[in-house]
Amino acid sequence: MFMEESGWLTRSNERTVWFYPPGLEATGMVISGFSTRIGGVSGGPYSSLNQGLHVGDVTELVLKNRGILAEAAGLPPGSQVVPAQVHGDRVHLAEWSDAGAGARDLESSISDCDALITREPGLPLVTHHADCVALLILDPLKKAVGIAHAGWKGTRLRIGEKTVRAMGEAFGTRPEDCRVAISPSIGPCCYEVDAPLIEQFTAAFPYHSELLTPRPGQKAHLDLWEANRRPLIEIGVRDQNVFTSRLCTCCSPDYFYSYRREPGGVTGRMAAFIMLRPG
Repeated sequence: MFMEESGWLTRSNERTVWFYPPGLEATGMVISGFSTRIGGVSGGPYSSLNQGLHVGDVTELVLKNRGILAEAAGLPPGSQVVPAQVHGDRVHLAEWSDAGAGARDLESSISDCDALITREPGLPLVTHHADCVALLILDPLKKAVGIAHAGWKGTRLRIGEKTVRAMGEAFGTRPEDCRVAISPSIGPCCYEVDAPLIEQFTAAFPYHSELLTPRPGQKAHLDLWEANRRPLIEIGVRDQNVFTSRLCTCCSPDYFYSYRREPGGVTGRMAAFIMLRPG
């Protein structure tokens, strides 16, 4: 069912299951994907493959969970680069000197940053999510990748567009050469927003009527997938090269954590990842 609905596929081993975008991996150049909550060692609201160190889970369990995912997906253990994810729009150029930043503790994560880009083969870029969008970007010509964390703030700030532009400045990337995968996140079916946020999106996007579906009580449902896709198309990314998962984290408790779904937002995090294959 998920494969038919999303265009993303699943992989699994004896321990866990994760999703990946075939539109990127068909190039043979990257390992990329989005984890599920299946197959870890955490308990309670974090059951079971929680990847987040900042949510109240036991650190040792989270590190075991990160190891489980890294082994399953084929990512080098301990070398992941993780941004602090402050709901901004800063993009960091990751190099081998950053390897391991944020992999084992919060303090070493790339500060004041929500997006990463690199041309280093074998260097995994990782973000963590429980309803926010992950954007996974591949430039197969310049052999460069990027990843961006886009909650509503990052989406409004057009962080996906800014990440592609940063790749252009750093590597000579052209938008028309890029492939972009939009991860599972809270979908327009579930993401209800209030009047102040409606006003912000109305001001930021001329096509806001295509992003917001009115609801009673001066509320609306917001389509984060389309709000991230459209700016990419506007700067030249080809429509056929944007691969939107259309999997709602809030609708799928067996697979995904969801901040919006859980009481008080107490829950775990999935990991989005992308890495250029060595060699």
